[in-house]
Amino acid sequence: MIHYLHFRNPRLLCISYRWRNYVVRTLFTLVMITFFGWLICVGPLALMVTTLAVQVKCFQEIIAVGYAVYRVHGLPWFRSISWFFLFTSNYFIFGESMVDYFAILLHRDFRSFIVHHRFISFSLYITGFLWFVLSLKKRYYMRQFSLFAWTHVTLLIVVTQSYFILQNMFEGLIWFVVPVSLIVTNDCMAYLFGFFFGKTPLIKLSPKKTWEGFIGGGVATVIIGCFISYYACQYPNLVCPITDAESTPIGGCDPPRIFKLQTYFLPPTLSILCRILGLPQTIEMYPFVWHSLALSLFSSIIGPFGGFFASGFKRAFKIKDFGDIIPGHGGIMDRFDCQYLMATFVNVYISSFIRAPNPQKLFQQLLRLTPVELLRLYETLGDHLKTEGLIVPFPSINNTSSSIEP
Repeated sequence: MIHYLHFRNPRLLCISYRWRNYVVRTLFTLVMITFFGWLICVGPLALMVTTLAVQVKCFQEIIAVGYAVYRVHGLPWFRSISWFFLFTSNYFIFGESMVDYFAILLHRDFRSFIVHHRFISFSLYITGFLWFVLSLKKRYYMRQFSLFAWTHVTLLIVVTQSYFILQNMFEGLIWFVVPVSLIVTNDCMAYLFGFFFGKTPLIKLSPKKTWEGFIGGGVATVIIGCFISYYACQYPNLVCPITDAESTPIGGCDPPRIFKLQTYFLPPTLSILCRILGLPQTIEMYPFVWHSLALSLFSSIIGPFGGFFASGFKRAFKIKDFGDIIPGHGGIMDRFDCQYLMATFVNVYISSFIRAPNPQKLFQQLLRLTPVELLRLYETLGDHLKTEGLIVPFPSINNTSSSIEP
């Protein structure tokens, strides 16, 4: 498609290849950013479906490289076996922990599909395993086992990271939107700084990467990231955890504390200086903005190494890009190598520093119990509270009521 644009547009023929690539890359970057903004407006379900679609495409691109490297296009059933393992791994990883989340979004109860989830998952995997063994063909054993390992490593990378992305979304879309925006910002700023000012090579794996682009992109990402985070905190549909479809994101919620403005006192030195200048000695800021600094630093310093890793992988197998679906950028995996690494960090960061017990989520799960189960739970909790001395029997005609001890 790039060549089509070059040869059909006379204006592009008059400029160098470097500038033609810059124009095409910039154009399709704007298209992708616009599409991303549209998905945010549509809602969380659209973002989740898109994430799963991206997962499938990334899997297809990586597996296609394996087929080309080991030249096994003619082997029976192997492509079907790879896709069967993709389905099996998604069922196993998402089934047990994410089905309740999707029930929230779709107003349905999926428990009937996961009553024997682990046994079904194991049965599916054994089916794929037997299928693979029966498909082994003489003179191709080494290639087939190499692709079997290739498929499993790909599943570990792609499916697991997609799971982290969806988990992050349910903590609030801001945990998806801001990290993705930071990676996009860093990629764009590093490209611009490298394009106009780059002179010093950064790493041999990516000869076009420069120190000027790396440093300039990092500084710009931290600054722009603060603005993105500050304004994102003002939208309830981004900060509300997805706990029930009735209240989130349409009806809003009581945002967690990190998404509420807090007053901070300046350090003593700055406070004295502001007093002399007649400036306020306090600032109001969302705590999430301070957390976004950690996200910005990771996306600027560690995030690019996801791209370096992908570059090394491509060089090892002598390919330029994973695909050519996005003109000027390559394949879907070429754009999501850093995003997957960032998603893992965000998930770990939330688990380590942010996540707290969510009573609302627990209440939602309790309300799905049957009446008999609810009564049994009520009796068990009542006995426990009486044993702890938190409630005492309340005298009444039938002697069945209780009250809270003063």
